[in-house]
Amino acid sequence: MRAVMATAEVDDDVLGADLTAFQLESEVAKIMGKEAGLFVPSSTMSNLISVLVHYDIRGSEVILGDNSHIHIYENGGISTIGKVHPRPVKNNEDGTMDINLMEPAIRDPRGELVYPITRLICQKKSHANSGGRCLSVEYKDRVGKLAKKHGLKLHIDGDRIFNASVALGVPVHRLVHAADLVSVCLSKGLGAPVGSVIVGSKSFITKARRLRKT
Repeated sequence: MRAVMATAEVDDDVLGADLTAFQLESEVAKIMGKEAGLFVPSSTMSNLISVLVHYDIRGSEVILGDNSHIHIYENGGISTIGKVHPRPVKNNEDGTMDINLMEPAIRDPRGELVYPITRLICQKKSHANSGGRCLSVEYKDRVGKLAKKHGLKLHIDGDRIFNASVALGVPVHRLVHAADLVSVCLSKGLGAPVGSVIVGSKSFITKARRLRKT
């Protein structure tokens, strides 16, 4: 791995001239069944960008698990940097959030004068704080259906997505089919020294690239 790193062709990725970075982003996007990808230095940064992509209005709201990594271990970045309001829903022991608790947490847009506007649902794929439990495809599809019903987007924090794929016997692209954006960690499970790749639609990744620069 070190030899490959030392001999890799590199250039200015900001200007789109780094062929190695582009190949990595394209390959991860292809594996995940998404249109495009963006390399970032850490999973914390990838989750932050993935949330901010959906928030053009400060004070908007994201639904996420009360025991999720974004909510507990990422220094409150979505609030302190992004001015995004978290709306935590209780995580069950298996890492899921009850659909019948998630839906009432979605704000009625008619109350936007006084309430934050819900724009996004964030989910883990394997839930570290729940013993590494892998959330089923069927559950993810139900959450995705709920998001679409209310005009929301779905972000999957897929730190250990490849481990979950092996454990469940399901291809990774199927595990994240319902998601609009996915954060894929390269160091957890895959053994790379650092880094994550955000994957999603070309339009989302174009916006994410600008946020990375910011």
